[in-house]
Amino acid sequence: MEYRKLGKTNIDVSLIGLGTMTWGFQNTEAHGHEQMDYATDQGINFFDTAEMYAIPPSAKTCGSTESIVGSWFASRKKRDEIILATKIAGPGLPWIRDGAAIDSANVVKAVETSLQRLQTDYIDLYQLHWPNRGSYHFGEQWAFAPDADAEAVKANFIEVLEACKALITAGKIRYIGLSNETAWAMMQWLQLSEKYELPRIASIQNEYSLLNRQFEPDLQEIAIHEKCGLLAWSPLARGFLSGKYAGGARPEGSRLSIETRPEHRDRPQTDTAANAYVELAKRHELDPCQMAIAFINSRPFVTSTLIGATNLDQLKTNISAIDVKLSDEVLADIDKLRQDYPMPY
Repeated sequence: MEYRKLGKTNIDVSLIGLGTMTWGFQNTEAHGHEQMDYATDQGINFFDTAEMYAIPPSAKTCGSTESIVGSWFASRKKRDEIILATKIAGPGLPWIRDGAAIDSANVVKAVETSLQRLQTDYIDLYQLHWPNRGSYHFGEQWAFAPDADAEAVKANFIEVLEACKALITAGKIRYIGLSNETAWAMMQWLQLSEKYELPRIASIQNEYSLLNRQFEPDLQEIAIHEKCGLLAWSPLARGFLSGKYAGGARPEGSRLSIETRPEHRDRPQTDTAANAYVELAKRHELDPCQMAIAFINSRPFVTSTLIGATNLDQLKTNISAIDVKLSDEVLADIDKLRQDYPMPY
């Protein structure tokens, strides 16, 4: 396993991190424990979860993933070996604090609840799952309009940073991160923390894959120069890059076969682009999933690539991508395909 610094902290996190969001719906507690056992045996020390998980989100499954991670900590006694990341939900889910926005009071409530479920005294990286004002993520880029009151947004940022500072002082969280954010907001968080001597953002968790490279060019420049790296979620574009959804296939038990929400990636051009990347991998005698993950691992602005799997075989394949180094020829072919399919969804 390889490790990279988490922002300007003294923490080293595994270049491949373990995503957990299927545990508690697609996967049982036993499956989750099996995956955590295997991942740690392979050198993974970074787990990422969220209060809203399992996925698809619902009042029934909310918090179940954190509880599975917590029961693993209780049974395996390995809390001190893991860098644990979780997230506070942004506004809009009525079963989580009545859909309230992220503010100081809700940050405190969310942390306390997560700590109880996770059966731990502290969270290493506490992230804001999505912004109060909305963003261009989750397929919203076609209609996103930055029309929020900028001064009110910045005032909220300061309020949240102050709450996080108090939680850090109390030893309940160690560092903070963003998720599904924009370049403007990322710089505001960084500048406000410096101006008011408040906790510094350590990372940003945004979607990033061969099919979704919105992190480039602006956010990658900030990530590199501000030492606030990317935690890349959905590196396989929700499984499209595995090839399993080719031609509209929906294998039984797969994410798209059970998803209750509209899937913004499910477009004809996504299928075409994904098939092209799968064929590229085959031409170079590479596993398509491993090629996709290895590409992300090769990016200098990436801190960790967050993989998820619904069975142990998938997990083994994805973790083994750490041993795959893409040749200049493969990278050149990827560059060509990106020009053909710059934004499939």
